[in-house]
Amino acid sequence: QVRLADSGGGLVQAGGSLRLSCVASQLTFNSYSLGWFRQAPGKERELVAVISSLGYRSFYANSVKGRFTISRDNSKETVYLQMDNLKPEDTALYYCAASRTFSSSTNDFAYWGQGTQVTVSS
Repeated sequence: QVRLADSGGGLVQAGGSLRLSCVASQLTFNSYSLGWFRQAPGKERELVAVISSLGYRSFYANSVKGRFTISRDNSKETVYLQMDNLKPEDTALYYCAASRTFSSSTNDFAYWGQGTQVTVSS
């Protein structure tokens, strides 16, 4: 059974940094694009960033460009999201997800982590 275990969330002040991690199991990891999504209370789930299966391509939401960096280590079956210069509007539940295609649509992601909470105080 495929499992994505995301972690690394927490409470941080505005301007601070966090690094999220997501470890996959029972997944042909280097065959999947990996994405990070987030959902704030009362809002729809939105893409934050996605990275292709071998890490050659990445895509970011405009709201996080220049502040967040997605990366992956296929040998460790892990994807990361480095978040710098965090803002209160980044507060949300963050999920990692896996897709067979390089996509920004939630519908294309078949496997999801349980979520890790990020809270940014002003």
